[in-house]
Amino acid sequence: MTAAAVAQVIGPTDGKQVALGAIGARFMIDGEASGGGFSLVEHPMSARALGAPLHRHAREDEYSYVLEGRVGVQVGDEVLYGESGDLIVKPRGQWHAFWNAEDHPARVLEIISPGGFERYFERAAELFAAGGPPDPAALQALAAEYELEFDLTSIPRLMQEHGLR
Repeated sequence: MTAAAVAQVIGPTDGKQVALGAIGARFMIDGEASGGGFSLVEHPMSARALGAPLHRHAREDEYSYVLEGRVGVQVGDEVLYGESGDLIVKPRGQWHAFWNAEDHPARVLEIISPGGFERYFERAAELFAAGGPPDPAALQALAAEYELEFDLTSIPRLMQEHGLR
C-alpha cells in the first residue's frame, strides 16, 4: 500500500521545503507516495520573480493551480496569466516559462505527472545552497538527467519584458 492510499491531512507547513533562488519548493506528495502517478509541489514565488526560464520536459506534464497572486506563463509563443483559482496547463514537449510580475508574492500548486520530477527540485536546491547563482553547467547537467532542456538565453528577455528582478 502506498502512502497516498492512507488517509492523511497534509497541513500548510508540512513537507520538506527548499529554496531555488527567488522561488521555493514545498514537497507535499512525491512520486513514490502516489505510486508514480504524480507529484504535488507548492512553489511560493517572491515579488517580481522569474520562476523558470524557457524550458521543456520530455517526460512530464505540469498543471499549475494558482493559490495566491497572479502568475504569468509563456507556453510556446503564447503568453497567458493565471490568477487565484485558475489552472494553467503546460503539456510535455512544449517550451514554457513562468513568473510573478506582481509587487507581492504568489503561490502555485504544481501537479506533475508522472511523479518523480520533484527530485530535480531537491537536487537543484543543493546547487542554489552553495551561495550565489548556481553554475549553469551544473544545472544543465542535472537537467539532462531528467530529460529537461533549458533555454538560458531567454532569461534577459523575460526579465525585461515582464519587469522582473
